[in-house]
Formats: sequence, C-alpha cells, structure tokens
Amino acid sequence: MRIVLVPGFTQTATSWSGVREVVREVAEVTALHVPLHATFEATAAAIGAEGGEGVYVGYSMGGRLCLRLALDRPELVRALVLISASPGLADPKERAARVDADEKLARVVERDGVDAFLQTWLAQPMFASVPSDAPGLAERRRLRPEYLAGCLRVLGTGSMQPLWDRLSELQMPVALVTGKQDEKFERIAANMLQRIGNNATHVRLDGGHAVPLEQPAALGDFVVAFASGHG
Repeated sequence: MRIVLVPGFTQTATSWSGVREVVREVAEVTALHVPLHATFEATAAAIGAEGGEGVYVGYSMGGRLCLRLALDRPELVRALVLISASPGLADPKERAARVDADEKLARVVERDGVDAFLQTWLAQPMFASVPSDAPGLAERRRLRPEYLAGCLRVLGTGSMQPLWDRLSELQMPVALVTGKQDEKFERIAANMLQRIGNNATHVRLDGGHAVPLEQPAALGDFVVAFASGHG
C-alpha cells in the first residue's frame, strides 16, 4: 500500500512530517513537493508521474490537484483523500475576481519577498489555530518568490477549470476531510458529498482549515484506516 501526500500553497513536503510519522509505521508513504508546470492539468499529471499508483492525500491546493489527477488518471488513484479542498469556483465572475486577487498577491510576493509574504499569509484568521511549532516553516522560507507567484497564477482556485460537474465521475473511494471550525469548507464538503455519491464520506476532525498541521496524529490515523480499507 503506497500513500502519496501532496501539500498546499506555500507548503513543502516537510509540512506533512507529523502525518507521515504516523502513516510510515504501517505503509509506504511519500510526501511530494508540488512541481510547477505551465498549466494546472500539467502540474496534476506531473504529480501522478512522480507519485505512481497509490492512495492520494491532498491538502487545499494539493487536494485540488489530486482531484484533477483522479479524474484524468483514475488508474493511478486507488483511493482519494481531499483535505480542506474544493473543486474550484463554478461562477465565472467569482473565478475572474479570484484570478485578479491572486495576481495582486503574486506581485506582492515578487516585490516583497517570501519572508514578508509568509508573515502576512499565515496571519490570516483561517490559520489562527495552527500551532506555532508546526513543521515546515523553515522550508517554506526557502521557497523562491517566482515559484509562489507561479503557483498563484497557475494553480489558484480561479485559474483551474471548475470540476463540480465531473465529481460524479469519481469511482474510487473518496474521503472529504474538514476541520470542525472551518465552516466554509464544511459547506463545500457537504455539497461535494452529494455530487460524488455513495463512494464518498465526509470526515470532520477538530480544528480549522490547516488540518495536517493542527491534527497530524488524528489525520494520520484516519489516513491509515482509510487506506487499509480501500488502498
């Protein structure tokens, strides 16, 4: 059983350290760094090429990429765990507004550098419950400004093709994981659950948006149980 962990925006493979320590006791586990290619679809394909066949676990941006991979290459994705992730924005006006907002952020990180950008990014209310000693911060600071800017421009929620209408195509077991205090993504998961069908389940853990950093042990235990049953 192989488990592939894909991180979110501004994160690296090290951000999965807490979860990986739990999972590695019983399974082969690989945490990837998200490669940046010319398109969202190409980036998802590159993740599949590196990860190979297995159970894919993606957080936020990584979850959206894993969802795209599961739709494009279902033979690679034995089971799918999406953490605090969405299928994109269905409304064209919302997508356009998000593209504009992400472009502004991309220019900020190019102008001010990674340290200043991370300080502002991580100060958002959605990350307020992340422990101060959560792993991966030092590695985040070593990311290049052009990489983060490229992620915003290519891998942002507004840039991706919305996948809401394709959720029913997912035939593998799917788990949607959200933090109980993350009301926005709780609603998104509930809507996704209806569209995917009986092969999907919604799992609610304590905490907010950044579940892999807030609840690594509980998340790791769930991933092991889910993969053991379906992987």
